[in-house]
Parts: sequence; structure tokens; C-alpha cells
Amino acid sequence: MKIVGKGALHQSLGNYLKEKRIESGLTQSEVAKKLGYSTPQFISNFERGLCSPPLKNLKILVRLYKIDAAELMDLIMEEQENILQKALNVKGRRKRA
Repeated sequence: MKIVGKGALHQSLGNYLKEKRIESGLTQSEVAKKLGYSTPQFISNFERGLCSPPLKNLKILVRLYKIDAAELMDLIMEEQENILQKALNVKGRRKRA
């Protein structure tokens, strides 16, 4: 079952960021410190899909995890498109110019 709505974006992004953090060999505590957070709870919240990181922190995470920014943008845009399709009751992917 696919999660639909804003929660779906948070969940997909959270899963992706967790995977990339683990691949980078970093703990939630280490990442939290690099982002200026006092506890790893903020990172846990991102990874569990409760919220998304602020854009300024997302930029840092891209560098920290050595993420392909285009890949991250594609993930976010695909989830946004799914949210809009559901809200507008539209089926299928829209063709881009």
C-alpha cells in the first residue's frame, strides 16, 4: 500500500536519507552535530518520515552524504507529482516538455 499525501513525501525522503546516512557510515548523533542540533532526535524524525529537513539542512546533507542532487530532486518531484495526481484525481504521469 502506497502512502498518499504529504506524509508520503516525508516517508520517502526519510527512507532515502536514512539509507544514504548509513551508506556514509555516519550515526544520527554525528549528523545532528554537523547540522547544529543538540540531539539526534531531529535526524530520527526526518528518517521516520515525521517531517522533512529544512532546505538549508537538506543542502548540507547532500554534501555530507555525497548524494546526487538530481537524484534527490527526482525523488521529491515524483512524490509531489503523486500527491497532486491524487488530489486532482488524475491518473498516470504527466509528460514533461
